[in-house]
Amino acid sequence: MYKVAILPGDGIGPEVVREATKVLLKIGERFGHRFELKEALIGGAAIDKLGVPLPPETLSVCKGSDAILLGAIGGPKWNGNPRELKPEHALLGLRKELGLFANLRPARTYAALAHASTLKPEIIWAVDLLVVRELVGGLYYGVPRGIGRADGQSVAVNTMTYSEGEVERIAVVAFEAAMSRRKKVCSVDKANVLECSQLWRAVVSEVAKRFPDVELTHMYVDNAAMQLVRNPGQFDVILTENLFGDILSDEAAMLTGSIGMLPSASMGGTVALYEPVHGSAPDIAGSGKANPIAAIASAAMMLRMSLRLGAEADMVEQAILSTLSRGCRTADISSAGEAPIATYEVGDMIVQQM
Repeated sequence: MYKVAILPGDGIGPEVVREATKVLLKIGERFGHRFELKEALIGGAAIDKLGVPLPPETLSVCKGSDAILLGAIGGPKWNGNPRELKPEHALLGLRKELGLFANLRPARTYAALAHASTLKPEIIWAVDLLVVRELVGGLYYGVPRGIGRADGQSVAVNTMTYSEGEVERIAVVAFEAAMSRRKKVCSVDKANVLECSQLWRAVVSEVAKRFPDVELTHMYVDNAAMQLVRNPGQFDVILTENLFGDILSDEAAMLTGSIGMLPSASMGGTVALYEPVHGSAPDIAGSGKANPIAAIASAAMMLRMSLRLGAEADMVEQAILSTLSRGCRTADISSAGEAPIATYEVGDMIVQQM
């Protein structure tokens, strides 16, 4: 039996998580597993019902689980809230409380979706990369921070801070991931300008000595952003800090044609968090247009990485491929002449393929 915390969240989150849980239940049926799925509130939904974005009971459910599956959080409804009462504050708190310092975002292209990318097919056909992003340091967590007054005007301050230990542990994650892939790590920084990046580059270079079979290269973040659209096939594992990783991983996601296709894992503590990289998309919530494949692929990552169920993860991933090859398309990945199908129909099709 496996205990999984289910955090549907806001917007399209409940819709895509519903399809992912269908797949988990089918895996249980096929392989004789029992998944105890315990749902909890987070984000805007938690604010509306309990007054806080990350209730203590939600954190307790997460800590008592083998893995966590999250939908999406946020929306314009809560934009006017103070920082500590914004839905996104729940994610920052969850990462901190659970020690989730490493975010892994794979991006690979599917032959059946070559038309969906805004880049030429010959540019994206061989894309299979992994962005390893440091998740609990840098500008998002550094102090001092805030908005104050100086010389008669408003002044905002954010602080980027990294310690040697923080850089070392995320670098180890990237090099270990590369060992099971094509053995290439590209560390992305801005060492020509930022002292944080200078430390980052020095520590990563030291960690590389422990992995002589892995090729290490360094690249400035502005060049990396350009290379991702110029020649994305050159990348295997991209290692970078929090802010740069937030930006580059979304750019990498769009190589595949839609951000609705990409899963992610946040790891480092005793319980890992799995979630699609897309947002809550409140404009399409409830319309049946959401693409659930990223959430379903996140469930496959959970099966493989947290629950050590490799054959089960293979089945889910193969079912996704089979479904796409049969022309199953939501609106975000359909082209002219293709009739998009609803969120639940995609989930049903993937279950059917399994």
